[in-house]
Amino acid sequence: MEKRNKFSGSIGFVLAAAGSAVGLGNIWRFPNLAAKNGGGLFLVVYLILALSFGFTLLITEVSIGRKTNQSSLTAYGKLNKKFGWLGVFSAIVPFLILPYYCIVGGWVLKYAVVFITGNGTKAAQDGYFVEFISDPKVAIAFDFIFLLATCFVIYRGVNKGIESLSKILMPVLLVIVVGIAIFSLTIKNEETGVTGLEGLKYYVVPNVEGFKLSDYCRVIMDAMGQLFYSISVAMGIMVTYGSYFKKEDNLIKSVNRIEIFDTIVAFLAGVMIIPAVYVFMGKEGMTGGAGLVFMVIPKVFQSMGGIGQFVGALFFLMVLFAALTSSISVLEAVVSGMIDKFGTSRKKAVISEGIIALIIGIIICFGYKAKSIFYMEVDLPNGAKGQQLLDVVDYLANNIFMPVVAIGTCILIGWVVKPKTVIDEASINGEKFGRKKLFTAMITVIAPILLTLLLLISLGVISFD
Repeated sequence: MEKRNKFSGSIGFVLAAAGSAVGLGNIWRFPNLAAKNGGGLFLVVYLILALSFGFTLLITEVSIGRKTNQSSLTAYGKLNKKFGWLGVFSAIVPFLILPYYCIVGGWVLKYAVVFITGNGTKAAQDGYFVEFISDPKVAIAFDFIFLLATCFVIYRGVNKGIESLSKILMPVLLVIVVGIAIFSLTIKNEETGVTGLEGLKYYVVPNVEGFKLSDYCRVIMDAMGQLFYSISVAMGIMVTYGSYFKKEDNLIKSVNRIEIFDTIVAFLAGVMIIPAVYVFMGKEGMTGGAGLVFMVIPKVFQSMGGIGQFVGALFFLMVLFAALTSSISVLEAVVSGMIDKFGTSRKKAVISEGIIALIIGIIICFGYKAKSIFYMEVDLPNGAKGQQLLDVVDYLANNIFMPVVAIGTCILIGWVVKPKTVIDEASINGEKFGRKKLFTAMITVIAPILLTLLLLISLGVISFD
């Protein structure tokens, strides 16, 4: 078995973990949820949950990884043999996510190339996105390039690969995000007179007009769901990264920094997107998912005139960086598990998983071609209509396996090995565990209840509509 590498210090760990947390969910999901859930109300609820629910899950997983010195596939079983199944479930999540995440990463790469080469107006045309993803040859080509880049970084290892890339991309990403956010506030629609500052007001000022009790409940669950996916928990990543975190480094301070970084980028993503969409397309332009990034945003850049081409290139370059730092963490969770469980070399693990991900990715890409045997349209239990194969795999990973893993983790730490296991590991060097009582209450009672509600909503058992 290969000697386990460690991050060179807390900065390397924080940037790598933040790189995993700051992904497509921050960019195409957070702004839409904030816009439809009362603006500032959603932001306040999200912040409260980040400091309680998010902190609890994040510090738990990082502590498990550092304590056991194992990736998630074997870490849970090392804490308690009866919970070895939890490690298997947590390893299934990144295995499912990697193929389709690289496909979406390929879409981002395609749009980045289009804007960088000065062809952004093409991307703004109706039907461009659907035409692109419906052509398996082109979609697979970009999927392959993105997957290859991901594999190359992981092949180079923890220090030369993950840490080195994160130290470069994360500061650059933050600079671009701040720059576009500031620019978004300065724009104005000359025809309507609407300004970016009005869009910012729509984003940050609470708007609860007509809200019923069910609407407030939806805001809480949407904020929790977004946070749950945003901080990269329940998918083996933070356990794996925790196993690379040195014993002598301050774990609590590092987790706090990850929280801050992820929350700031999520908020700034809204400042980037919502004012710009509001100025040129109004409230009607607010949407989420791929439609926001690949259909709405290009039209916004086109409406800006000449400067829109440049801003669009920067935007998609930023999204590409966010997607890449997230995809490498997903692959590392799989590769590290193979190394720990089967003693596989890093080289063999990367190559074998890369081939599997490419094959699955090819099948998913053909799922968008109407005459393909892999084409499908299925209504999901959470209310999503007419979804393709990619959405089905995404639903299984994000809405079934991840909540189950998180609930199981809460039961293991909260009731079996007890919260003291995490508290002692996190404060092993004498660090003060400032939210000890809150952590204990969250991991034993509150978080399992909230996660169970989230799972029931995902299964369509509960609805706030």
